[in-house]
Amino acid sequence: MKKTTLMIGMSLMALSLVSCDGNITKQDVGTVGGAVAGGVIGSQFGSGAGNTAATIGGAVVGGYIGNQLTKD
Repeated sequence: MKKTTLMIGMSLMALSLVSCDGNITKQDVGTVGGAVAGGVIGSQFGSGAGNTAATIGGAVVGGYIGNQLTKD
């Protein structure tokens, strides 16, 4: 539950930073959504430092995939 709350908070913070210019694109939403989904999936693997690395790696890979899937 704690990790889920943290991921939701991080995604809201990322969306607020993306929206600073007031123009949120489909690709921005795809990138953030992919990063959140990847982070959640990555957090299911490993323990300790390995879990942290898997969560970060999942978020990076998920963000990239979400970005590429929503390109114009």
